[in-house]
Amino acid sequence: MVRHLSPERVEALARSGQAVIVDVREASEYRAGHIPRAKHISLGQLVHRLKEVPKDKTVVVVCRSGSRSSKAAELLAEAGFRNVFNMSGGMQKWSGPVQTV
Repeated sequence: MVRHLSPERVEALARSGQAVIVDVREASEYRAGHIPRAKHISLGQLVHRLKEVPKDKTVVVVCRSGSRSSKAAELLAEAGFRNVFNMSGGMQKWSGPVQTV
């Protein structure tokens, strides 16, 4: 079962450095605007790049609307990640700071 966090809670975790944010959108979406310090690993690449995600940290997965990130959170949980959350509503609901590339 996927656990969810509100964008407001994710913003607080991101600001304090208490969570690793993984953005699973496509590269063009990520470049257009992402949560500062978010690690970009598209959903299609996630299974091949699991070693880049720390298992000992809280991990919050983000996409545009919450659909892809929910799938990614499920994949991470199945791979043994214990502290994984999906950001409810995705970047569409994010009102915090955004960084572009």
